[in-house]
Amino acid sequence: MSHLAELEVWGASQGLLLRLQVSGPAALRGLRVGVARRGPEGGPQLLGELKGWAIPLPDGLHLDTLRIQVPRGEPAAALVGPLIWAATFAWALEHTPCRRAALLAIRDDEHQHRRLVRYFRRLGFEPLRELGAGALDLPQRLLWGGAGLLMRGDCAEGLRRCERTLGLITAAPPAGSAG
Repeated sequence: MSHLAELEVWGASQGLLLRLQVSGPAALRGLRVGVARRGPEGGPQLLGELKGWAIPLPDGLHLDTLRIQVPRGEPAAALVGPLIWAATFAWALEHTPCRRAALLAIRDDEHQHRRLVRYFRRLGFEPLRELGAGALDLPQRLLWGGAGLLMRGDCAEGLRRCERTLGLITAAPPAGSAG
């Protein structure tokens, strides 16, 4: 069973519905990953989603919109983000040649920017460069939708970290051990 299928089954065991929507040709695939649960009226209630796109290159995964809509304190609050990220990384590894992802920790508000950078670092993303107000940054700012810290992360490492957070795997075996 693939990581993606395992994540879907695991999510269902937690009362969460994981869905991926992929659109476009292989040269430029749009991606939307959503997590929902059954709402009070019986229909799905969206808890979070991530949007991005992929081109068929090792550095081709571009992630640009993440929204989590779970009130703090709810049991699902700690699961939705890691499940979305794990599914995104698993999809990239299983269905594209993408091995690394890029994103922008947007700088709208300094406090929020610092929180985003910490959050993305926990997922394994590392800073690439700052996108500022300079003329040379304009094309990248148009692509990313603003100024901030451009970051890149390894999809396999991100998947491991998310699976560990979700309790799907334990800590990595010691170096030099088989397995």
